[in-house]
Amino acid sequence: MIGRIVRSADFERVLGKPSRVRSHHFAVHHLAACPSQPKKPAKALSTAVGELSTGDAQALHTAVDESPQACWLGAIVPKRHARRAVTRSLLKRQIRAAFDGQPELPPGLWVVRLRAPFDSKLFPSASSEALRSAARSELSQLVGRLLPRPAP
Repeated sequence: MIGRIVRSADFERVLGKPSRVRSHHFAVHHLAACPSQPKKPAKALSTAVGELSTGDAQALHTAVDESPQACWLGAIVPKRHARRAVTRSLLKRQIRAAFDGQPELPPGLWVVRLRAPFDSKLFPSASSEALRSAARSELSQLVGRLLPRPAP
């Protein structure tokens, strides 16, 4: 399962790198790093303190998302390219679905950005099946180009 990028600083870090692959509508950016941590320290777990009455030291807890081999995904669908909220939501769902279940992806931060609008004459409905399948096929081609090819 892929985590989500939620902090704007992480989006800015990833978008500072050039895109890895592009299609007519989408661009994919990658940064081999973990998400940044919030400035204030997280609340310590009560079991993380060292002294126990039994005298046995307990291992400190680490969050699952902090593993260096994890992937985090962010989706940018600007309002200028997809005016209706239902269209933006549909495209974000298609982006997450295309990247979910891809264990071969290199770890790090991934951002998929909508760089051009879908033609409203071809896709008049905001959440049509035609728009869904067009976005799905274009995203699956992009993910296919991202995955490492097996050596012959």
